[in-house]
Amino acid sequence: MENVNNSLKLFIEYLQIEKNYSQYTIEHYHHDIDDFIKFMTEQVIEDCRNVQYLDARLYLTRLYERKLARKSVARKISALRSFFKFLVREKLTEENPFASVSIPKAEKRLPDFFYEDELQLLFQSCETDTPLGQRNKALLELLYATGIRVSECCRIRLKDLDFYMSTVLVHGKGNKQRYVPFGSFAEDALEKYISNGRKKLLSQQETNDSLFLNHRGGPLTDRGVRKILNSMIENSSLDGKIHPHMLRHTFATHLLNNGADMRSVQELLGHEFLSSTQVYTHVTNEHLRKTYMSHHPRA
Repeated sequence: MENVNNSLKLFIEYLQIEKNYSQYTIEHYHHDIDDFIKFMTEQVIEDCRNVQYLDARLYLTRLYERKLARKSVARKISALRSFFKFLVREKLTEENPFASVSIPKAEKRLPDFFYEDELQLLFQSCETDTPLGQRNKALLELLYATGIRVSECCRIRLKDLDFYMSTVLVHGKGNKQRYVPFGSFAEDALEKYISNGRKKLLSQQETNDSLFLNHRGGPLTDRGVRKILNSMIENSSLDGKIHPHMLRHTFATHLLNNGADMRSVQELLGHEFLSSTQVYTHVTNEHLRKTYMSHHPRA
């Protein structure tokens, strides 16, 4: 399997250097291709040149047998299609066995979001008398004010904040950068946290310049943000679950509901393609339909 592992190494270098993908995305590719390499070992296929279309179909069947979500199956097949396409380009194999394997269509689900009154309850659940409370309030305000991804939020450094211009420099997917504005509520919460709570959390780690810190003074992680948000839901009167992307969805939905144009929202979200932003028009259309049905005399 040495040739297979060397091929994977070349592909990962291609993703890093030519495609400039983020480490997070590259890890997903690595994991998905590793999974197929294990399948190759089970089938005694020792070289990528020997993988046939029937092998790709059998692997797809195995994925279904594992009860994986359609989205996960689609991601794995897409990763392998890209991998073998690269191998064909580099003349390391003659054909792409995954080129004709159909990817299952993803379920069309509207993004979950908070209504404005629900979001207000979430903000009210934040206490600001403790360092952690100040951090949590600043975190919630910034996520809603900017619509940034949680991974982007965790990478923010103090130097990325510009209080004079009320903007934050965001390091997005593929090492792309963008400036995103934030409002007065987020500004007040951030200034209080930085001048008070953050200094108390910092402890002895004077060299840590991450904006959001955990209780030990280290950088806050994606998992830490999820735990904080779940704790906020439990402390509020809201029912159900929260996931970090809900605040990003809420940001986009509220902007569009209040008249923002699609291109501006696309730029703020850091979407490469407008089609990624257009999913929120379905949410706003559904909101308009419900408003109509509730208020029109002949609805």
